[in-house]
Amino acid sequence: MSVTIPIFPLNTVVMPGQVVPLRIFEERYLAMLAHLQTVTDPAQRLFGTVAIRSGHEVGAPAQAWFRVGCLLQLTDAEPNPDGSYDVQAVGRARMRLDRLDHSGDFPAGEVELLDDPVPPQALQLAPRARSTFDTYRHALSEVSGEELLAGDLPQDPTMLAWSISAASMLTLAERQALLEEPDVALRLALAVELMEQEIRAMAVLPSLPAVGIGRNTWSPN
Repeated sequence: MSVTIPIFPLNTVVMPGQVVPLRIFEERYLAMLAHLQTVTDPAQRLFGTVAIRSGHEVGAPAQAWFRVGCLLQLTDAEPNPDGSYDVQAVGRARMRLDRLDHSGDFPAGEVELLDDPVPPQALQLAPRARSTFDTYRHALSEVSGEELLAGDLPQDPTMLAWSISAASMLTLAERQALLEEPDVALRLALAVELMEQEIRAMAVLPSLPAVGIGRNTWSPN
């Protein structure tokens, strides 16, 4: 079943469960925010985001975007004196963008929510994923000189895969591959493989900068 919701393309990949801070100032996205704020039920203040392949999320429309993205729920919006808003949203589910329409006051997309089947192998992989992430964040903290990615990981395999995917220092293409993987066990296996690659890289290059790590927060709600 498809639904039509506002779409906010970004130059990053957002995962379900990830808390996303946004600065909204462009007219079409201010119109999107105004529309969402008219929705009475806060749980239904929903919009979607997809990562941009080329172009930008402001100004001229992006030239291309990935089809698989994330459904977001608006949770907070604070106005600024210059007319912009500082917005917070949380990822709720994977989605596929089937059509994007720029003809209205804000971009709107026809999307389909995607399932996340959890095979038995996911439960078997979860301990290895937690152990690898512990090694990864320890190595990352040593490189940066401060403790990063502290906190407990979710027990649920699906939430575990999303939390690791959101927190790890990966390229846009790697994050998109994790988002697009429909099988939770395979997603965990891919996350472990990517973390092990980063661990090996940090061992060879101890001065590897930890840019952007520790800035994302995680919401299991």
